[in-house]
This record gives sequence, C-alpha cells and structure tokens, in this order.
Amino acid sequence: MRTSRPSGSPEWQPILLGGLFKRFDRSSWGLGPGRESGIAECERRGADYGLPPFRWPDPWPPNGLFAMRAATYAKEIGRTISFSLAAFRQAFAAGRDLGETDNVLLAAAAAEIHPRALLAAAQRDAVKAALREATDRAGDLGVKGVPSVVVDGEVFWGDDRLEEAVAAAAQRQRLS
Repeated sequence: MRTSRPSGSPEWQPILLGGLFKRFDRSSWGLGPGRESGIAECERRGADYGLPPFRWPDPWPPNGLFAMRAATYAKEIGRTISFSLAAFRQAFAAGRDLGETDNVLLAAAAAEIHPRALLAAAQRDAVKAALREATDRAGDLGVKGVPSVVVDGEVFWGDDRLEEAVAAAAQRQRLS
C-alpha cells in the first residue's frame, strides 16, 4: 500500500495481503476460477506499460509473510523502494518464489541489506508488530487489496487506477 504523507510525497507501506483477505473474508483472484484470465490481463497491462514479459513464480501467489517482514525491516532502515523493486524483479522477472527465504535474501542483497541482519530483524517482535499494525491501518482506511494508493482518504485500488490516484494527488497539491 502507498499513502500520501502530508508533504504530498508517496509513502511505500508494506502490508500483509493475507491479513486483508482474512479481515474482508476474501481470497486472491490467483487462487480462483479467474486465474488464467487474470494472468493474461496482467500480462497485457504489463506489455501496455512497456514491461518485459512476466515469468510467474511457482507457486503463485506465494506465502508472503517472510517477504513482508523483510519489506517492513527494509522500510525501517530506509530501503523500502529498493527492496520492493528487487523483490518484484526476483518474482516476476526471474520467476522466483518469494515464499522461499533464499529468494527474499537475494532481493535484500540487491537492495544492499545484509542477509544476517534481515534474518534477525524478521524475527523481532517489533517488526512483526509493525507489519500487523500497518495491515490493520490499511484495512481501517478501506484498503482491500494491492496495489492501493490512498489520497485524502480515497482508496485507489489496482494498477489500472494509478493514473486516477496521480491526478487526485496533483489536485490536492494544487489546492494546498
């Protein structure tokens, strides 16, 4: 989830999607009957954005708990964006399962996060609590899935709504 901070700059906020699924009594489209059409739609939109072809990890969707704890630690040390991009590259460019610790550690190394530091941090109660709190806060804001951008309390959910979120944030900046 990304939210607008008072300065107007985006904040990348790791959340546990499974926690939102549980809270809102729903599941991933990747586990349902629309999986194949959903994958095709993601690939089409990716091509429209000029991205290289996806290499979907197996299994997908993964168990993302460790990866989201890692992302929470990355945020704590100021490496949220670099870690997130490295993790997405591992998953969708290299086709690696982010449910496997070693693949998350590869992303961490690419973001200049020491693997031992990450392994220790992911077990800290403070990191676990921060992830739970961020997920709860996202749910309280009305976030039901990712990616989501929140601008002045309005949730824009899905990559197909990113342009609307940018326009809303720009409007907010003009009014400030």
